[in-house]
Amino acid sequence: MLAKLKSKWYYSAFAVLLLLLVLLPFNWFLGHYTSLMIFIGISTMVTVGLCLLMGYTGQVSLGQAAFYGMGAYISAILSKSHGFNPWLAMLIAAAATGAFAYIIGYLIFRLRGNYLAMATLGLGLILYILFRQLGQFTGGPDGMAGIPYLSIGGLIFDTPFKRYFLVWFFCLAVLFISQNIVRSRTGRALRAVHGSEAAAESIGINVAQFKVKILVLSAVYASLAGSLFVHHLRFVSPQPFDFLASVVLVTMAVVGGLASIWGAIFGAATVRILSDELLLGFGEWDIAIYGLILMVVMIFMPEGLFVKIKEIFERWRLRYRRKGAET
Repeated sequence: MLAKLKSKWYYSAFAVLLLLLVLLPFNWFLGHYTSLMIFIGISTMVTVGLCLLMGYTGQVSLGQAAFYGMGAYISAILSKSHGFNPWLAMLIAAAATGAFAYIIGYLIFRLRGNYLAMATLGLGLILYILFRQLGQFTGGPDGMAGIPYLSIGGLIFDTPFKRYFLVWFFCLAVLFISQNIVRSRTGRALRAVHGSEAAAESIGINVAQFKVKILVLSAVYASLAGSLFVHHLRFVSPQPFDFLASVVLVTMAVVGGLASIWGAIFGAATVRILSDELLLGFGEWDIAIYGLILMVVMIFMPEGLFVKIKEIFERWRLRYRRKGAET
């Protein structure tokens, strides 16, 4: 009975979320937040991949912005400089980023703990420097403008309203795919790897292969998000893919809950609202604030702020139902 009630609550919560997402971009509702919601959707896609990698597989990554940037720059260069169809450029960017992650994965996953964290950090910094220095391809620090819009036939995604639905279509697809993965045998294998790699290997799980596969999947998610990002802004520069961007992405994953796929929306929304609305006047202090948020959440709510709020709500709901049954 309790499982049925819990399942019913989840379906109801999802229906409310879907209704809000559909209504939000209309001017008579919350249309002035459309651009913010586009960035939240894009950030959610990257955060979901990070949750799979860190929360379910137990592999620390401080360089996820590198894959985000690869998707953005490859898509921008192919579509603007070489005249590729933007969808084809987006597909090539995802394939190239996934292949790069596959090769790098077998190298960096020989490391563990702090060494793995430093390796991923180094990867992010190297690619950020390349984005800045390869000016003949990337536009250098000044960036690259004039990137074409995405389109389907005669439908051109040339307004925030249209791009909002496009971004959230991809975002929800990523969420559903990831939720199915964590509920499958693959998800159980990932949890086993997170719990103990030696124990996972002793029951026949190919630990190295699973870690690399999840890295590739998270890289593809980040690449798709990067492509959507540049075709939304029609501009790309190195700044959104620096070290701070990786810190922000980790903060999103931690706030939403590293082992919570749907919490990625909450984490991305919370941090995006902070960075775009509340921390604009703090200048270079924003990285210190993100570090403080990470410390507070990891110490007092290691499962994530979203998961903690959900647990409190469920306890309140059960207590309310028990009181109703007693009366």
